[in-house]
Amino acid sequence: MLFGGGAKLAVYITLGLLVGIIVSLIIGAWPAIKQFGAAFLWTSTWDPVNQNFGGWAMIFGTLATSIIALLIAVPVSFGIALFLTEMSPTWLKRPIGTAIELLAAIPSIVYGMWGLMVFGPILATYVQAPLQAAFGEVPGLGMLFSGPPVGMGIFSAGIILAIMIIPYIASVMRDVFEVTPTLLKESAYGIGSTTWEVVYKVVLPYTKAGVIGGIMLGLGRALGETMAVTFVIGNMSQFASLSLFEPATSITATLANEFAEAGEGLHRASLIYLGLVLFIISFIVLSLSKLLLMKLQKGEGAKS
Repeated sequence: MLFGGGAKLAVYITLGLLVGIIVSLIIGAWPAIKQFGAAFLWTSTWDPVNQNFGGWAMIFGTLATSIIALLIAVPVSFGIALFLTEMSPTWLKRPIGTAIELLAAIPSIVYGMWGLMVFGPILATYVQAPLQAAFGEVPGLGMLFSGPPVGMGIFSAGIILAIMIIPYIASVMRDVFEVTPTLLKESAYGIGSTTWEVVYKVVLPYTKAGVIGGIMLGLGRALGETMAVTFVIGNMSQFASLSLFEPATSITATLANEFAEAGEGLHRASLIYLGLVLFIISFIVLSLSKLLLMKLQKGEGAKS
């Protein structure tokens, strides 16, 4: 009885905190919501002097860096988890697994400093410049690789975020792959399946909820990262182009750079509005992942 009451109280407290956060964000952002309305979401002007604000540049930077991070981190994490659970010799599993998990213990500001001083110049010389030379004249595609190859921008921030979220996604994938019953895998191997067929047709269907949960964990980490992105994204509050090499900014980087100096009024309210938008984006991502999981669970056994 006491345990049940405590658990229920913990749920109510959590829900209360969530509602409190939402209400406080709405109250703080209300002057900006009243002044700019929904147009704030697709307006790219950010002018504290003239009190004219739009959050599209920050929203675009947040979404673009997170998508790039996922496109890089998910395949790499899947390969790591597959190797550790199906292909690695026993003596090598623990050292590699520990080394990957240690990446999660590195402070984000260290990632940012490393990205700015070490990774950025390497990226500019050996990746950005060759990409511009190869695709710069291609219609449409060249637009993505325009801009100065200085090692800062959305592309750099996306790669740094990918490195940061790989330990989270890989660890979850490895753990859920290991809970697949050995009997199922051995049965698949026994009828002549290859390692890829076992993973694709046995392991992934059995662990899809955990895999998607790990990816969503990594996406949430990418959306909320602040210091590492602030160091390498360039912190330009105006939307210049769709180029991945142009300096840009994100919601979290803008909040970190400007909130302390923002005075009372529309500037601070607009920053809180950005925080509310980030909260909504995270909520939408979580809701879509839940709907996807429900759809997958509903379709289980349909073919059989």
